[in-house]
Amino acid sequence: MSVNPVASSDSTAAVPRSAIVTALVLVVGGLAVIFDSTIMSIALKTLAADLDVPITTIQWVTTGYLLALGVAIPVVGWAQSRLGGKRLWMIALTIFLLASIACSLSWDATSLIAFRIVQGLGGGLMMPLMATLAIQQVPRGANLGRLMATVSLPAALGPILGPVVGGLILAWADWRWLFWVNVPFCVIGLLLAWKLIPADPPHDRVRLDGIGLLLVSPGLVGILYGLSNVSQDGGFGRADVWAPLAAGLVLTVAFVLFETRTARTGLIDVSLLRRRSVGSASAVMFLSGASLYGSMLLLPLFFQVVHGVDALGAALLLIPQGVGALLSRTLAGRLTDAIGAKIVAVAGFVVMGAATAPFALADASTNPWWLAVVLGLRGFGMGAVMIPVMSVGFVGLTREEVPHASILTRLAQQLGGAFGTALLAVILDSAVAGATDLNALADGFDVAFWWAVGFTVVAIAVCFALPSKPPSPPSAEAVSLPRAPRSRR
Repeated sequence: MSVNPVASSDSTAAVPRSAIVTALVLVVGGLAVIFDSTIMSIALKTLAADLDVPITTIQWVTTGYLLALGVAIPVVGWAQSRLGGKRLWMIALTIFLLASIACSLSWDATSLIAFRIVQGLGGGLMMPLMATLAIQQVPRGANLGRLMATVSLPAALGPILGPVVGGLILAWADWRWLFWVNVPFCVIGLLLAWKLIPADPPHDRVRLDGIGLLLVSPGLVGILYGLSNVSQDGGFGRADVWAPLAAGLVLTVAFVLFETRTARTGLIDVSLLRRRSVGSASAVMFLSGASLYGSMLLLPLFFQVVHGVDALGAALLLIPQGVGALLSRTLAGRLTDAIGAKIVAVAGFVVMGAATAPFALADASTNPWWLAVVLGLRGFGMGAVMIPVMSVGFVGLTREEVPHASILTRLAQQLGGAFGTALLAVILDSAVAGATDLNALADGFDVAFWWAVGFTVVAIAVCFALPSKPPSPPSAEAVSLPRAPRSRR
């Protein structure tokens, strides 16, 4: 059962004004989520110093947030069926607003991390809804280009403006204002949503797969918590490393087995991973997430620690990466349609890897403006990767399978980001341990950047598993997302 009936089968049907208005309203709230995740990348050094904790602890401000996004995403279909899309959006945005205020009032690192996790839960509910609520208002066969360009605007602007806004705040004010900047977006977004987003009552009261949710959430937390402790004395032999890792892996495997048995009545149809398009796209999204979010940890710290620039200077040096990602979007879409996802994705990762290698060879004497130019190339490759991989993940799927594939690929990217951030933080902390001068610190960063290059090399190999044939444009029947997966009454 579709949330909105398909109004027309005319392939030239126009996107209705209501869909454009809804997309613009969603962008206002969505900007708060995207800015919040990118602003924090510039603030980790300041937070670690002000809260008197090591980088391996404060990086959970980012990792915990990303993990919470991944935990929330699987329940969006169920929650929308129970509450309706407009109501769920407003609830999620309210959660994000209150958590932002709580973050600004944090008294130590533990409280800040806890409030960031709550913030991530609200953001995790919002991100899938941004596309869903707009697309559900579009007639069958309409051209979605303008609409999707609007909906994806926060993701394009976030890497460009987020670090700059964060740098300006840290240069002129306390770090707590990093969270107060979300409040205007959230308040205005709530008012606009209340007035302008069409009401959609609950449409299909399905049951939540509680067992699946209880398996996957602590499983993922256990794995990442164990990895975050590897850099401490004892490595993998520590009980707080192997115990949570083992428990997390057992729960995750149990989740996969359980979901395989329950098939489409479960939380996620994991059997879709057996399909070449979904499985390979999910793997590439995981690796691209690890490279993207891992670099958001390393790059600002590199400029601040090795080159001695302040937070604002680091933010300005990171702008070219966002600009490059923005510039490659249109070209990547056209090439994907013309020559297929595989070639475009491989080329994108080659550019990313080649543009990351100079950082693995850099030291305190390397010209930071040269590195900024390299970052522009890295961003161009990064932007070229996302569009083909996201497109190919939906090739050949039925309407009922599309929401499950969307959840799998979204989770893969978010969890890859959390994994990459945690792993690179552990590697960096180990590599710089005992460093007494800038050359030793630079050598430590070189080790971490070579690991980031390794992510792209592995991703290139996985990209060869992507389908070669250019994907056909999805039908309106397929893109009218998403009907929540049915479960037993």
